[in-house]
Amino acid sequence: MKAKALLLLQGLAIVLAGWFVFAPAIHGGWLWDDGLEVTKNPVLRDPAGIWKIWFAPTGLDYFPLKTTVQWVQWHLWGMRTTGYHLTAIGLHLLGALLLWRLLAQLGVRLAWVGGLLFAVHPLAVESVAWIAELKNVLSLPLVLGAMMVWVSGDHARPDSSMGPIGRIRLISLALFIAAMLCKSSVVMFPFVLLLYAWWKRGRIARADILASAPFFVVSLVLGVIAVVFQNQRAITGFGVPLGGFLSRLAAAGLAIAFYATKCVVPVGMLPIYPQWKVDPPALVQFLPWAAVAGLVFWLVREARSGRSWPRHVLFGLGFFLLNLVPVLGFVPIAYLRIAPVADHFAYLSLAGMVGLAAAGLGALAQPHFGIGPIGPMLIMVTLAALALDSRRYAAVFQSEKTLWAYTVQRNPRAWLAYNNLGIALRAEGKRQEAVADYEASLRLSPGFAEAHNNLGVALAEMGRQPEAIAQYREAIRLNPKFADPYNNLGNLLFRAGRLAEAQSCLETALRLNPDYPEAHNNLGELLIRTGHADEAIVHLQRALGFRPDFPEAENNLGAALASKGRLPEAISHYEAALQLAPDFAEAHNNLGLALAASHRLPEAVRHYEQALRLDPNLTQTHYNLGLALRAEGRMDEASEQFKEAK
Repeated sequence: MKAKALLLLQGLAIVLAGWFVFAPAIHGGWLWDDGLEVTKNPVLRDPAGIWKIWFAPTGLDYFPLKTTVQWVQWHLWGMRTTGYHLTAIGLHLLGALLLWRLLAQLGVRLAWVGGLLFAVHPLAVESVAWIAELKNVLSLPLVLGAMMVWVSGDHARPDSSMGPIGRIRLISLALFIAAMLCKSSVVMFPFVLLLYAWWKRGRIARADILASAPFFVVSLVLGVIAVVFQNQRAITGFGVPLGGFLSRLAAAGLAIAFYATKCVVPVGMLPIYPQWKVDPPALVQFLPWAAVAGLVFWLVREARSGRSWPRHVLFGLGFFLLNLVPVLGFVPIAYLRIAPVADHFAYLSLAGMVGLAAAGLGALAQPHFGIGPIGPMLIMVTLAALALDSRRYAAVFQSEKTLWAYTVQRNPRAWLAYNNLGIALRAEGKRQEAVADYEASLRLSPGFAEAHNNLGVALAEMGRQPEAIAQYREAIRLNPKFADPYNNLGNLLFRAGRLAEAQSCLETALRLNPDYPEAHNNLGELLIRTGHADEAIVHLQRALGFRPDFPEAENNLGAALASKGRLPEAISHYEAALQLAPDFAEAHNNLGLALAASHRLPEAVRHYEQALRLDPNLTQTHYNLGLALRAEGRMDEASEQFKEAK
C-alpha cells in the first residue's frame, strides 16, 4: 500500500511540476508556422480532410497521424489556442511518465528523477510551448511505448515468434509505425533495439537482427518518403547551404557538442541560434568528433575489462547520439537554412541524456559513496532551478511579439526573427516599425524572398505602391515558386486598374498553390469587375471552401450572385459576411443594394446608414441612401445625401 501511495505521489509530482513550468504558455497565441500547420491549413477545415491527409497529402511532410490529430483538434477548438496547448502539455507529461516507467524497467535506481527531470528540462520547452511541434510530443509517448513493450517481451525469452512474444513484438512494431507517422526523426529506433540487445547481453545475436528486421523495413520506407517530401516540397524554391561532405561532418560534430552541452547546462535557450561558418571547415571544428571517438573508445575498453558501468553509459550515450543522426545535416532538411541547431531537434535525444543522468545519480546515491543527505537536497535544488528557468522561457512563447523580440535581443543576426517580428508589429498597426524590421532582415539575408514580400505588403498599406510593386517583383525573382508575392502583386495591380497584368499574376499564384483562398477571392473580385460573374462564383466558392471564415469572400460572392440577379442568395452571403465582420462597411452597403432591389427599403436604409457610420467617406453609399430615401418619399433627407455624394 505504501509503495502504491509513493508511486502516486511521485507521478503527481511530475504532473504538477510540468504544469508549473508550462502554465505561462497555456493561453499563448499562434506562432511562426502554426499558420501553415493549423490556422491556414485548408485540409483541417475540410470534412473529408481525413481521407486527404492519408491518401492525398498536400503538406510539406507526410505525417498523417499527427495531421489527423490536428484535424480533430481543429474541429474541437478551431482558433482557440488553449486546447492545443493543453494537449501538448498533456502529451509531454505522458512522455515524462512513460520515460520514468521505461527507466524503471531498465533497472535505473532513480528512474522517477529521470521522469521529473525530463518534465522540467528547458530543452523541452520549445517542443511543448509551440503548437506546431505537436509532432514531437505526440511521437515520443509512442516510441517510448514501443520500447517498453519490446523490453517487456525481451524479458520473456526464449523466443517464440508465433507465441506471446511474437504478439508483443507486433504491438511494439505498431507503436513504432504510429510514431513514424507523427515524425520521421524516430527513424533510428531499430538501431536503438540493437543497442539495447548489446547492452542487455553483451552482443548482438542473429535472433536480435531478425527480430528487428521489420522495424528496419518500416524505417527505410517511411524514411525515404520523408526525404522525398523534404526535397520536393519543403525545400523547393530555396537552397539549404550545407556545403560539401567535410562541411557537413564538421557541422554535425558541432551540433552534437551543442546538444550535449544544452542537455547538461541548459542556459541561453533560443528559438533561433546563430549560424556557424563551416564552409570551408576549420580543423578545430572537427574536435567534437575526436572527443566523441575518444570517449567511446575508452568506454568500450572499460566495458571489455568486465566492468558494467561503461556499458550503461554507452547505452544512454548511444540513445542520445543515434536519435540525433536525422537532424545533423547529412540529409538536407528545410530548417537548417535558418539555423544549424534547434531545441526541438533534441527532444527525443534528451530522453537518453536524462536516463543517463538518473542512472548516474542512482549510482552516486549508493551507501559506499557516502554523500549522505546532501545528495538528494542538491538534486531537488537543481530540479527546482531548472523548473524556474523553464517557466521563464515558456512565458516567451506567449505571442509572436514576445518570442521574436526576445530572439533578436539575444541573436541580433537572426534574419528570420526580424521578419517574424515585423509581421507581429504590422498586425498591431505599427507599419513603420515593421518596415524597419523587414529591412533589417534583408540586410542580413538579401535573398530572403518572404521578407521582400512582407515589406511589399507593409509599403502597400502605407500608400507606397511603386515601392511595394518593386518588392513583390524582387520576391518573385528570388523565388519564382512563391505564390504569395504573385497574389499580392496581382491585388495591387487590380486596385490600380491594370486588370490584365493583375489577372495573370493571380492565375500564376493559383497554379503554384491551388488551395490559396486569398488568391481565389482576389481573382473572383477581378472577374466580377471584368463581367465574368460565373467564373467569379467558382473561385469565390473555392475561397470559402478553403476558408469558411472569410468575410471578404462572402461579400464578393454576394456581389457576383447579385450581378446574376440571384438576390436571395446574394443577401444570404452579405449577411454571412456581416456575421463574420459586423464592422464591414462595404458589405453593409452591398446588402443595402440587394435589399433595395428586393423592395425592402427600410432594411436597406438601415444598412446604408450603418455603412456610413462606419465610413462617412463612402460617396456611393451616400448616393444609394439618397435613392432609397427618395423612394420612401423622404425628399429633404434624400437631398442631403445627394449633396454628400457630390
